Amino acid sequence: MRARQLEVFTAVMRAGTVTEAARMLNISQPALSQILRHTEDELGFALFDREKGRLRPTPEAQELYPEAERLFGELEGLRRKTADLKLGRAGLVRVGCSTPPAMSLLPRVMAAFRARHPDLALRCNVAPVQSLRTMLREGDAALALALTDRMPDEIEVEVLGRTGFCCLLPEGHALAAQSAVGLAQLGEEFVISYRAATRPFDELDKAARRSGLRFEPRLEIDTSISAVGFVQAGLGIAVVDSLLPWEQFDGIHIRPLEDSPALPLSLLTLRGKSLSRAEELMRGQIRALLPAGLAAP
Repeated sequence: MRARQLEVFTAVMRAGTVTEAARMLNISQPALSQILRHTEDELGFALFDREKGRLRPTPEAQELYPEAERLFGELEGLRRKTADLKLGRAGLVRVGCSTPPAMSLLPRVMAAFRARHPDLALRCNVAPVQSLRTMLREGDAALALALTDRMPDEIEVEVLGRTGFCCLLPEGHALAAQSAVGLAQLGEEFVISYRAATRPFDELDKAARRSGLRFEPRLEIDTSISAVGFVQAGLGIAVVDSLLPWEQFDGIHIRPLEDSPALPLSLLTLRGKSLSRAEELMRGQIRALLPAGLAAP
C-alpha cells in the first residue's frame, strides 16, 4: 500500500463515507473512489462493502486499520519535519507540556532559552498527560513535561522533582481561617478533584486510605486549571497540584493540604531517539530552571 493509498484508506475509515473522506483530503469523490478501488485490486481483497452510499469496513480492513493509523501518523510526522526543513526551521525545538508545568515552569524556561538562543524556533503544545506519549511518538514534541512518572516502556522518564497538593477554597469558606486543610476535613465538603485512574487521584486516594479515609471527589476533572471557575462560583473545594501558580486567580483562598502525598514532575523523551543539539540545549535549560520549592526526586 503506497502513501496515497494509505492516506485514502485511513480517511475513509475515519469518515465512514466517500463524501466526507474526499472533503477531508480535498480531492473529488470520483478520484478517491478510483484510488480506493485500485488499492483493493492490488491487495486482492475488498476493504469495504458498499451499502447505500456508505462504506462498511470488511474484517480485513478492521485488521489493517490500527497498523495503518500508526504508519499514517509517522507519515504525517515526516511531512511536518520536511516542511520545517524547507522553511529553514531545522533548529525548531518542540516541547509538549501538561497544564501545571506549562503555567509555572515552562514560561521561564522559554524566556531564558530564547535569550540565549534567539535563532532557534520554539513550539509548545499544551495537552493532557495521556496525549503526550502520542506527541512524542509522532514527532510533535521531542521533550515533554508532566506530573507523572507512569509511562509505557517506549517513553524515557526523568523525574526532576516532586510537588504536593493544595486546596482551593471559595471566598468566605470557614476552612480558609486555617493555615492548612486535612483530608479528614473534606468528608462533608463538595470536593472537586481529579478523576479516577489518574496519577494525582491515585496518590490522594492512597493518602486517604492510610488514614482510614476515602477520597471521593463529587466533581471529577481532567486538568487542575479547570477547577478554578467551579471554586470561584462557590461550588466546592478543589484539591489540586501545588505546582500551578494559583495565587494569580482572584476569588479563591489557597491552603496547603496537610500530610500531602508527593506528585512527580517528569521530563519525558522517546526512548532510543537521539535529541538534536537544540533539543539537548532545551533539556539543559529545563533542568537548570526547576522551581525553587520543588522537592528533590
